[in-house]
Amino acid sequence: MAEKQEFDYDYTIIGSGFGGSVAALRLSEKGYKVLVIEKGKWLTERDFPKTNWNLKRWLWLPALRFYGLFQMTFLRHVTIMSGVGVGGGSLVFANTLVVPKRGFFQADTWAHLANWEEELKDFYGVSLTMLGATPNPHLQVGDKALQELARQIGREDHFEATNVAVYFGEPEITVPDPYFNGKGPARAGCNLCGGCLLGCRYNAKNTLDKNYLYLAQQNGAKVRAEAEVYDVVPLGRDDGAGGYEVKWRSSTARLNKPKGKYTCRGVVFAGGVLGTVQLLLSLKQSSLPRLSERVGSAVRTNSESLIAITALDKKTVFSDGIALGTILHTDENSHLELVRYPAGSGFWRLLSLPAAHHSNVMVRIMRVLVDFATHPLKNSKVILVDDWAKRTQVLLFMQTINSYLRLNKGRLGMQTSVAKGQKPTAFIPEAMMLANRYASIVNGKPCSLLTETLLGIPTTAHILGGCPMGESKEEGVIGADNHVWGYDNMLICDGSMISANPGVNPALTIMALAERAMSKIAPAPR
Repeated sequence: MAEKQEFDYDYTIIGSGFGGSVAALRLSEKGYKVLVIEKGKWLTERDFPKTNWNLKRWLWLPALRFYGLFQMTFLRHVTIMSGVGVGGGSLVFANTLVVPKRGFFQADTWAHLANWEEELKDFYGVSLTMLGATPNPHLQVGDKALQELARQIGREDHFEATNVAVYFGEPEITVPDPYFNGKGPARAGCNLCGGCLLGCRYNAKNTLDKNYLYLAQQNGAKVRAEAEVYDVVPLGRDDGAGGYEVKWRSSTARLNKPKGKYTCRGVVFAGGVLGTVQLLLSLKQSSLPRLSERVGSAVRTNSESLIAITALDKKTVFSDGIALGTILHTDENSHLELVRYPAGSGFWRLLSLPAAHHSNVMVRIMRVLVDFATHPLKNSKVILVDDWAKRTQVLLFMQTINSYLRLNKGRLGMQTSVAKGQKPTAFIPEAMMLANRYASIVNGKPCSLLTETLLGIPTTAHILGGCPMGESKEEGVIGADNHVWGYDNMLICDGSMISANPGVNPALTIMALAERAMSKIAPAPR
């Protein structure tokens, strides 16, 4: 094996989200020289949009020179929402940090590998501390309506405020670092503007650049933004025991894109499902042929349904508060959460139609037409609503029930196929029933994204899997300690490693698994 000093870095981490940021800090603490490569931009409070009508600052569409923090990927079986930028999904996630229920840890897809509930217990605690998790202290109009829904269905004891990564100090008052004994950045108190999903413009959201990445940089870790990795080549030996050469190109330059390469002893893939799986599918056909045939398999959508409820009363205000402040556990496998956008953020109204659930597209279209015909006043109020975000509460319904997709790389990009069970669906009867009851409480009208109503394609902000764990290369892409089968000193630490459906926001679980993986790496030789 080549000596350590011959490498540009000890570890190159591809992606700066929930797994990559954890890896950056823990490896730098162990004395390793670390580089983080992120395809998105390094954004600050001044860069975030005030509303989602500012598409150039909100969306990531490099072809149109839109370099924002939010990306939508349209595939045959699912529409995926994801974050882009230094800090990854933390820039656009709804702050929630939830430990899944026991069924997740005991799922037969990975329970044979470890006692996961026990193994991850302490690492969940570490991750909660690092992100400054605290129960949401402010229940708003929409939250109180969810509490009433819980009462109506006999589940009031299963309604609770979420643990969130938000600093609830005095609104907009900046104070020295309140989390890391002065070693972290100054912070400002949340003003409850509802803008968390668009990037916090007030320095109150505990995104990864405020904790893990910030502290990693204090240890000497480097972050290279606006760079997309396109190749990882083993040096000397086919199994990577001699290190790797990581090649990148600019993700934002339009012509004559700059390129570069770094050598390193080890690689951590942490680009999320879309980034990691897509890259590995390509590399399996070229520089990393030893990868498992399971790359791209066991992809999950967290079995989600998104339904927006627009209030018909102009006095109703849903936009005040944090993006997601309460959760209702509707049964052992299902959860209902509320999502809000800041006032003025009405982009989604362009993609909305009356909610119409059915497996047959013609039936759905007929139900939409009937809805317009029988409720003209209600529909006109929804269409002409003065401020969509102010009057609309989005319901996010999630389940731990599994259905699997497979990601493949086709001529036109990523493709999906159904691998096991029924294809993912947004048409979940329980979700529609709860949406109708919630709408009755707030005097509102349920709507869905037109991609769901017209095309029957569900939407998810929590795409998972594609690099499952297994006891061997035949069963998984990685082992229980996140090391890639077939390669030395190569790990995967992002949502693609999740090997069962958590049924809740997976951010905390990704961090806990990454913390566990990093804990098993020995300190750098002195």
